[in-house]
Amino acid sequence: MAHNLSFQNGIAEMAYRGATPWHGLGQKVSDGASLETWLEEARMQWEIKASPVQYTNGSLHDYRDFQVLYRSDSNAPLSVVSDRYKVVQPKEMVEFFRSLVDREGFSIETLGSLKGGRRIWALARTNIEGEVLNGDRIKAYLLLITSCDGSLATTAKFISTRVVCWNTQAVALREGGDEVKVRHNTEFNADQVKGRMGLLGGDSFDSFMDRMRGFAKIKMTNLDADRIITSLLPAPSNPKTRIVDTKGYQVIMGLFNGGAYGSAIPGVQGTAWGLLNAVTEYTDHHVRAHSNENRLNSAWFGVGANLKAAAEEALLTM
Repeated sequence: MAHNLSFQNGIAEMAYRGATPWHGLGQKVSDGASLETWLEEARMQWEIKASPVQYTNGSLHDYRDFQVLYRSDSNAPLSVVSDRYKVVQPKEMVEFFRSLVDREGFSIETLGSLKGGRRIWALARTNIEGEVLNGDRIKAYLLLITSCDGSLATTAKFISTRVVCWNTQAVALREGGDEVKVRHNTEFNADQVKGRMGLLGGDSFDSFMDRMRGFAKIKMTNLDADRIITSLLPAPSNPKTRIVDTKGYQVIMGLFNGGAYGSAIPGVQGTAWGLLNAVTEYTDHHVRAHSNENRLNSAWFGVGANLKAAAEEALLTM
């Protein structure tokens, strides 16, 4: 994310807890820090303000169907949007987690802004975790992200992280999806979002863990894996190239055959659980990307997230 992190007087608008991020930027926050401290350390105590669009034809006029969004601290413009656009403020992003931190034991892991403040995210570790196999632990995180330029609806989603390799997989909600989206023509209501997510999310995570444990019981040969992988990957742009000769296919198959993190854990290799993790490791760590921010965005919201969801669905229906 370093290429797109926002900066304020040379300081990155990001705070983190625990290990230093790969890019070495941002301010470290101590365990148990208040939400106000998180905002301060992330340098995100500013607000998103709005002003009517103006034009001139010899004199100045307002075009009130549209508004310019700008930062309260620097007056830097962020975007031009409809007058119906509903903004989610940095403080609202943090306040979303207050009851979860105070009463449910959640803890914020990262908070930051991208692209000058046009996109804001917060990631919290939940108190929900479990083992698929002995020594193969999964933890659940809650991600909240928004934009003020129309590029993304305010989105909340559970993400599972496999501790041995930090592969990520969306946790499907009880309603059947894996995220809750609030478009910017609607007021963001934190309580409604939490209700739709089934927070604390225990039912969703229990169901997710049951599916993962079920995958660990399904034995798979290379032929089985071949059928799944070839159904997931797009056809090569060169009609003379076979899917089995593409880098994506070869990387996933290599990971399935023992190259993936955690493959040595008894019960992983040669199972549907092993193949799912081969696909997620490929998506999260091996796919070519212009930057780590692009790779993360793909893994959480874009092509990578879709590939992982498709892999889980294919394994459920095999």
